[in-house]
Amino acid sequence: MSGHARTATAVSTLGGIPRVDRAGDADQFFVLPGGSGKGGPQPGAQLGGRRRLSRYLWALRMLDLGIVVAAVVLAQLIRFGFESATVSANEPIASGLSYTLLSAALVVGWVGLLHLHGAYDGRLSGHGVQEYRAVVKASGWLFGALAVVGYAAGLDIARGYVLVAFPVGTLLLLLGHWRARRWLVQRRARGEHSDRVLIVGDRAHAPDLVAALCRTPAAGLDVVGLCSDDVDDGELSGVPVLGTEADVLVQAMAQQVDVVAVSSSAGLGAAGLRRLGWALEGTGIDLVVAPGILEVAGPRVMTRPIRGLPLLHVEAPCISGPRRVAKAVLDRVGSLLLLLVLSPLLAVLAFAVWREDRGPVLFRQVRVGQDGRPFTMLKLRTMITDAEQRLPTLMAANEGAGPLFKLREDPRVTRAGKWLRRYSLDELPQLVNVLRGEMSLVGPRPPLPREVAEYDLQARRRLLVQPGMTGLWQISGRSDLSWSESVRLDLYYVENWTPLLDLMILWRTARVVAGSEAGAY
Repeated sequence: MSGHARTATAVSTLGGIPRVDRAGDADQFFVLPGGSGKGGPQPGAQLGGRRRLSRYLWALRMLDLGIVVAAVVLAQLIRFGFESATVSANEPIASGLSYTLLSAALVVGWVGLLHLHGAYDGRLSGHGVQEYRAVVKASGWLFGALAVVGYAAGLDIARGYVLVAFPVGTLLLLLGHWRARRWLVQRRARGEHSDRVLIVGDRAHAPDLVAALCRTPAAGLDVVGLCSDDVDDGELSGVPVLGTEADVLVQAMAQQVDVVAVSSSAGLGAAGLRRLGWALEGTGIDLVVAPGILEVAGPRVMTRPIRGLPLLHVEAPCISGPRRVAKAVLDRVGSLLLLLVLSPLLAVLAFAVWREDRGPVLFRQVRVGQDGRPFTMLKLRTMITDAEQRLPTLMAANEGAGPLFKLREDPRVTRAGKWLRRYSLDELPQLVNVLRGEMSLVGPRPPLPREVAEYDLQARRRLLVQPGMTGLWQISGRSDLSWSESVRLDLYYVENWTPLLDLMILWRTARVVAGSEAGAY
């Protein structure tokens, strides 16, 4: 929708005074288009992000339709070949139902449930696990309903048919969404297929919202400006300040934004926020409100309306109980299988380390684990044998942030060590630590005792769970991360852990390591 069209939709004129249609007394709070707002459309602004995203979502629907059709056809062919077959029924009313008709019904139901569970919600595309969760839920509901209907109607549906259609279809749908998401993320990294966002907030809190949106381009929220009452003309956190909070309407129209994001610190108040929502009706512009709680994932937040007042219930982090037991089992089984599969590679790497200088193959170092308990972490040695003794002479050249010691060109690293570090192969012996129960496959970075001694109360929350071989820090920049960013990512993991998050981190870790992405040294 063009800026002119939006203005025409939202504004009418009465006696020469611009008014907002259906917005009640919104003009008591906001400058309206044609008023005293600052600036005009940004030159060279990329428009049409919503239209392009709509085309992407339409293509994704067609992809899913093709996958679902292929899955049920494959199931029918594998189970019955090219012969026509009917479903066995114990009730006369259900007799004569062909598998071809059943397959057609499954296709319609599967695609319909994908829609109902939000698999094509553009707000979820490109970032987070909600899109994948929607696919799994839709598939589970479909075949759960099939089982219930089949039992109620006395249908004896062939198990081979179901055992092919359900897992194959679900897996292919997940792979299809993953591949489509990669394409979308690549386009969004170039500034395409993204919503234009106008931020509303004060100097103290708006930068946090700006930083959260800007560091996640995959979410498709491109910040184009800020309206604030306590920031002068210029920029804040690299974002141009376009006016005050009263100018948000005129700037939303002038900048042709898709989303107005209001920080919890905005001075609009409950009445102003309500009137802003009224004013944006019919414009095609979404209103997003960022609550004051940060780093809390969606599954921990539940909205409960009480007489029109939306209360946000925030569940406490779940770091114990059955889920912790399940994580421990997954760690032990996964580490054992990986050790068996990777044992030939470990033997070759161990020989390469020994051949370098005939020194010990393994490097043992005391690290701090869950609840502050120390343990001996294993790694393939990547430095000279007296590396620890030479550390004090290099402290002045430390490039690490906070209590971390990092040196991009560390003279203690051997030739074989540089290659091992580039691909993170030196960390493979930590599978033994996982098997012992000292570490997890996924978790916060295992710290040194001297680092823990410098932790503040916030950083100490990293010790609530077992440290991991990989984590959000591993897939988000590794050694290039600042200390505050490293702590933020680890705390997010501690507060919002789920099995699906672990699987996504493991998958992305494999991609990062295989691509030897920058940040490991």
